[in-house]
Amino acid sequence: MQCSSSLPPQPQKMSASEGPSKVEFKIEESGRKLKKAEVDFMRLIEQQNLQRVQKLQRQRRNNKLTGIALGGTVLGIYLYSMLSVKQEKFLDDFEEPVKLEVENKAL
Repeated sequence: MQCSSSLPPQPQKMSASEGPSKVEFKIEESGRKLKKAEVDFMRLIEQQNLQRVQKLQRQRRNNKLTGIALGGTVLGIYLYSMLSVKQEKFLDDFEEPVKLEVENKAL
């Protein structure tokens, strides 16, 4: 009995003129021929995987943009607060009131 691995064929991209969605499967002559339904199923799975990857990439990009926007907002508020406190002059002219000493009267 001959032991052969039943690994799926590796997809190879076709030329750029045929478009990015076309994928050709290289099938070794020594292996069994794939049925049309099997090849169609493999294409369907690859298409679904490509859509999933694109969705995750889009989600990751949106998360990064949201993080940058929130970080920029927080930094802006912080810097504005520091600048505002630095410009306040009302405490510079503030003189502490003179304490009046009142004698305690014993009853």
